[in-house]
Amino acid sequence: MASSQRFRIVPVRSPWRRLGAAVAVLLIAGCLYSLMLNPRWGWSVMAQYFFSAPVLAALWRTLWLTALSATLGFLLGGVLAFARLSESKLLSGLSWVYIWLLRSIPLIVLLLVLNNLGYLYPTVNIGVPFTDLLIAQYRTTDLIDIYTVAIIGLSLNQAAFSAEIIRGGILSVDHGQREAAAALGLSRRREALRIVLPQAMRAIVPPAFNEVINMAKSTSVLYILALPELFYTVQVIYRRNLEVIPLLMVATVWYLIILTVLSALQSQIERYFARGTTRGRQLSLFSSMFRRNGVPEASAASSDRKLAFLSKRKPQISSAITRSGEGAVSIQGISRRFGGFVAIDDVNLEIVPGDVVAIIGPSGAGKSTLLRMINHLERPDQGLITIDGEAIGYRQQGDVLYELPEPQVRERRSAVGMVFQSFNLFPHLTVRQNIIEAPMAVQKLDRQAADARAMDLLERIGLAAKAEAYPRQLSGGQQQRVAIARALALRPKVLLFDEPTSALDPELVGEVLDVMRELASSGTTMVVVTHEIGFAREVATKVVFMEHGKVLEVGSPEQIFRTPGHPRTAAFLAKVL
Repeated sequence: MASSQRFRIVPVRSPWRRLGAAVAVLLIAGCLYSLMLNPRWGWSVMAQYFFSAPVLAALWRTLWLTALSATLGFLLGGVLAFARLSESKLLSGLSWVYIWLLRSIPLIVLLLVLNNLGYLYPTVNIGVPFTDLLIAQYRTTDLIDIYTVAIIGLSLNQAAFSAEIIRGGILSVDHGQREAAAALGLSRRREALRIVLPQAMRAIVPPAFNEVINMAKSTSVLYILALPELFYTVQVIYRRNLEVIPLLMVATVWYLIILTVLSALQSQIERYFARGTTRGRQLSLFSSMFRRNGVPEASAASSDRKLAFLSKRKPQISSAITRSGEGAVSIQGISRRFGGFVAIDDVNLEIVPGDVVAIIGPSGAGKSTLLRMINHLERPDQGLITIDGEAIGYRQQGDVLYELPEPQVRERRSAVGMVFQSFNLFPHLTVRQNIIEAPMAVQKLDRQAADARAMDLLERIGLAAKAEAYPRQLSGGQQQRVAIARALALRPKVLLFDEPTSALDPELVGEVLDVMRELASSGTTMVVVTHEIGFAREVATKVVFMEHGKVLEVGSPEQIFRTPGHPRTAAFLAKVL
């Protein structure tokens, strides 16, 4: 065997790279030589005026106009974006017209029109519309000065562009995030502020800061209003002393400083909203400022142990978490169409409390649609679904169903937990925050009680050590177990599973099925759409076979898998067993 020895590594030489570096150095040196030694740049004059009182006052005015107009513009833009996405065609249409019109009009034209409002409308009248009753009257020129014109013009112009930026950010958020929020019973407001917008900010922040930077520079057009912002003030000075270049350099350097500060702020905000998007932890100024004290992480060794309730035989997930004896589901004549396609066709099914129902069948059979109709994520075209005699989306009076308002639907929906095929965890929230979100928002638990419930659930599924991790830092099996814990946090009557293992590697399927077996043994009513025939045979109390939106056969696992009564069931099982 050859003796070990040290080798000296000689990197490959690249003469063209060295030549390019030499050329770059010469160009930089030439530019610096020209800037520093050419007396016509007038650096002494620039230094004289850089911190002068008129320039600093104009700089403050520029910053103030930029900050106020950007804030108002993005607030109005947010309203326009949500209106554009509204199901109301009137609101959506009005928002589109505003955006189309204001993006078409040059800013300088808009400012001149606003500056001449006193000519178009000499007075502002307050009274009863379409009558002669007048309460108060003001001269328009007394209400709107040049500062007001500047703020209104910049804000209205900015709102049109920011609306499209915000709308694009919202559309970039996966639709499954909204479905998960709806399934947890979160209000539309909380869904928007806590789930959608924080994720949309990753797409919103870069173009938004571009707009703010452009606005800081666009304040220079306010010279047409004789408003003494930075550029106008510099103009006034160089018209007096004829030192054009030095004064323009004063404005240029201040604009560069503004851009640098905004770019640094943008970087920090981007890092803050990027939390949870990478496997590593991203720390920023905002992370340390806004981080809340969470529950201490458990020791790393505990993350490697097997599920706690299996290895240590801890108390089962039982009445402390689930609602034993509740969860009777009655499905009566349900049908659902998507255009001309019949997804669900006159389905009837009865599920008693504690049943574990496995729904099997080929792809496109309507299994997931039926599951989503149980918690009213999909609305039936006809028929009725009740849980313990109560419909989620309707109030029944005899043969008439009155559709409930959205807040009541969300309240009733919280009695049904749902676990999605693709997990749909909120990526910007930690594991613990994912679990406590719905109990705090829907059941109004205080943070301490919600944290205690979350940690108890995480302990039971063996993930207490991952409480402060983000979903992306977990394996697929761990994410699905967290999704189950999140559904259990509301202590639902019924648990729905939409192919919970189909997105997992075969090695990870077992750990999720272990949790589901434990739930089944606790008496929880479960409805599971699955391709795991072994799980259906072992754990289910009832098996439902579907095809083309119809329930073809319902029976016990022994009956369905040994002596199927329908030939289509037999043919399907012959292929998958």
